[in-house]
Amino acid sequence: MDKALEMGQTSAVGSLQLFLGKTISTVILAVGTILVGVFISQAGYGLYVIAIVPATTFLLFQDWGVGSALTRFCAKYRVTGEMVEQRKIIVAGFIFEIATGIVLTVMLILLANFIGSTIFGKPESVFLIVVSSITILMSAIGMVPGSVFVGFEQMKLSSYTSIIQGSVQGVLAPLLVYFGYGAMGAVIGFTSATVASAIISLIFLYFFIFRKLPHTRTNKSDIYQTLKRLLNFGVPLSIANICGGLLGSFYSFIMASYVSNKIIGNYGIANNFTVLVAFFSYPIMTALYPAFSKVNPQNEKNLLKTIFTSSVKYTVLFVVPATMAIIVLSKPLIGTLYGSKYSYAPPLLALAVVYNLLSLFGWRSMGQFLPAMGETKLSMKLNLFSLLISVPLAFILVPTLGIIGIIIGVPTAALPSTFIGLYLSWKRYGVKADFHASAKILLASALSAVTVYVFLVFFTATYWVLFVVGSILFLAVYLISAPLIGAINQTDVKNLRTMFSGLGIISKLLEIPLKMIEKLLKTSN
Repeated sequence: MDKALEMGQTSAVGSLQLFLGKTISTVILAVGTILVGVFISQAGYGLYVIAIVPATTFLLFQDWGVGSALTRFCAKYRVTGEMVEQRKIIVAGFIFEIATGIVLTVMLILLANFIGSTIFGKPESVFLIVVSSITILMSAIGMVPGSVFVGFEQMKLSSYTSIIQGSVQGVLAPLLVYFGYGAMGAVIGFTSATVASAIISLIFLYFFIFRKLPHTRTNKSDIYQTLKRLLNFGVPLSIANICGGLLGSFYSFIMASYVSNKIIGNYGIANNFTVLVAFFSYPIMTALYPAFSKVNPQNEKNLLKTIFTSSVKYTVLFVVPATMAIIVLSKPLIGTLYGSKYSYAPPLLALAVVYNLLSLFGWRSMGQFLPAMGETKLSMKLNLFSLLISVPLAFILVPTLGIIGIIIGVPTAALPSTFIGLYLSWKRYGVKADFHASAKILLASALSAVTVYVFLVFFTATYWVLFVVGSILFLAVYLISAPLIGAINQTDVKNLRTMFSGLGIISKLLEIPLKMIEKLLKTSN
């Protein structure tokens, strides 16, 4: 348990750095996104959402798992001290990412007219698709530094690039939209942010990591052999990611064909707020990957079980209440920022975040666990299975339910493979979630949500008052009910305190709810 706590503390520092970066960049980007939503028409916002779909789809075929392989092998070679190998895999990875990025960017530019005019039936989106295609090459360039930062547990570098990317998009996009460039301004802001992030991350990679590695001559044979090793690990995982990503992209293409720009604009606004859940889960999940990679599943089975179970519980402690809060506060949240302009967005937001409740079963931890254990072929099969279900499901749901079919289609198709993956993780490695703890956390979150719902029904005020008071009420009820129900115990408090110790003012801020929980635990005992 001491080793698990030590690893947890290391991951906590990395998680915090990612969290701070994600917080700052998300706040900046959120302000910019809100302003874009205010200045642009509903149809214009829908056109912007449609225009970036092809680029994000092509990006699925760019990496081929090399990024994940870089993270895994960087973490592994740091433990073994093989610094020469680290340099080789960075060089090989960079060459591969640049090559695929150029090829896919050119392909999308050539296909832009066909996609925009013929498939989408929206010729006004063609030039926007061409502009957004630049993000493929820039994302390819930024992929290597981002993956290496995580492998070296230099999360602060990832945070800096996130802040820069968020700042460029958050400032440039609303300015261009305000001056009358509409959807084009939003696309230029989105693309420029990717360019800035790629350039800065390359500079960070060279000065903070690459130039400190031993200088060795790397010939074509070395690059070929190293790249072969990366692809052997990454391709099965990449196929898994492609299948998983195609779920969303496939539905997005159908959405562009069946749904009006106005409704897509409302969906885009709602989708912006789903990142509030990722806001809590992304740093934890990213830091878990190198932590899982360090554990030997044959010789450290108990340690692996402890880390997995703890990762599920401490993720659920944040993700589930955040999800329930967004569901119950969706209307005052969007109303505070946009008034009644995007009237369809609140119910779409509430429905869109429901899938996060799968975290109760260990879904988010499994996504990092299987690749870290080298189970890339299993991940591939699971995602391929989901894709095979989603295709016929899309043609049933979208024509009949419209945008609702888009929202419920992807998580519905992914449900079978999610539970199969969790079952196989338990059978092969003995890891599973603590379902009793998950149930208690869900109960505490539900009590908080019901309390806020009753408050919203019987209390009349402006949107911002409802949102602020409702948020405070939700947090208060959750912090009181969670320890009283047993969703969090004294051991959890001790573990969280240990994991987050040494983080300066952050650890002091965390002490406030932890001490409150401790007092409630002593009172209930």
